[in-house]
Amino acid sequence: MIRVEEALERALALASPLPVEKVPLASASGRVMARPAVATRDQPPFDASAMDGYAVIGDPPAGATFAVVGEAAAGHGWRGGLEPGQAVRIFTGAPVPPEATRVVLQEDVTVEAGVIRLASAATGGAHIRPKGQDFRAGDSLSPRRLRPNDLALLAAMNIPEVTVTRRPVVALIATGDELVMPGEVPRPDQIIASNSFALKALVEAEGAEGRLLPIARDTEDELRTVLDLASDADLIVTIGGASVGDHDLVGKVAAEMGLERAFYKIAMRPGKPLMAGRLRDVPMLGLPGNPVSSIVCAHLFLLPMLRAMLGLPAGPAPVRRAELAVALPPNPARAHYMRARLTPREGLPLIEPFGSQDSALLRLLAQADALLVRPVDDPAREPGEAMDYISLNA
Repeated sequence: MIRVEEALERALALASPLPVEKVPLASASGRVMARPAVATRDQPPFDASAMDGYAVIGDPPAGATFAVVGEAAAGHGWRGGLEPGQAVRIFTGAPVPPEATRVVLQEDVTVEAGVIRLASAATGGAHIRPKGQDFRAGDSLSPRRLRPNDLALLAAMNIPEVTVTRRPVVALIATGDELVMPGEVPRPDQIIASNSFALKALVEAEGAEGRLLPIARDTEDELRTVLDLASDADLIVTIGGASVGDHDLVGKVAAEMGLERAFYKIAMRPGKPLMAGRLRDVPMLGLPGNPVSSIVCAHLFLLPMLRAMLGLPAGPAPVRRAELAVALPPNPARAHYMRARLTPREGLPLIEPFGSQDSALLRLLAQADALLVRPVDDPAREPGEAMDYISLNA
């Protein structure tokens, strides 16, 4: 068995960034922008009024009067000139006449017969947003996973298409005679296939395309057939069949098909019988069949591999800190990722692992907010100690 850190390093070595493609801006949310986006214009593209009021020249005192000679609205600038003693009625977002030095607020003036009179001296802010205040032509947005806020910025930069990393296609293969799909009627000795649906949701939330392939029954020929169906995927994920029992065929069949194995078995719980390698030049991850184990391993290995394939920085699942709510005994020679519940509060949240860590309990996993991280040879812990955790809600 190897340690989690070494296994992750080997798994990430299998994952390379995928080619790029262009997508319309409207379809770019959640995609990973692969190249900097460069603004084609200034924002705002002109000196713009920040308020409704009147554009004037100078810093007029209380009682000053101005003849209103025109109007400027958003999308409709004033084309004429402006001289001292004149004002242009102006609305928020409209271009400010080039001669104007300030906008006096409409609530600070009285209007009569086309003439405005200031109720108080024009002091303080000019209420003008200068050209390029937000960004200048040539400014860039660095590569990142695009959020809705980023799309607004890109639109303002006049960028209609974005260069993004292609979505990885992940082939998900559940294995075992004991499995039937939800909605089918299982025999008394069968169970419902559940892992595939959590894994599909996880990979799609990360920006990949999850492809559910048929359940591979416990024969070498059928497993070989289903693995052949995955040959055009960017990542093959098998679920179950990676241990050493008589019916655990994944390792044997994959080896016969040319698997170059990177590792097998990890010093962790849950998830010891994890396997990774390259099958016909396609990265492959063999997850345990146990539901909780497969999902925990997906957070620790599958998602980091996908981030690397998307061109994001390669590394382990991000950890956060929380304060331990209960005492814990020393951890033995395998890293332990304990399902836990978080309680938000001021400062560090409180984290409490569930009393049962049985890796078959999906109900507890559904109630968990986090995986409490206990490294190899972690000493006994007391309530109040700060501990690392991996969020299950991100």
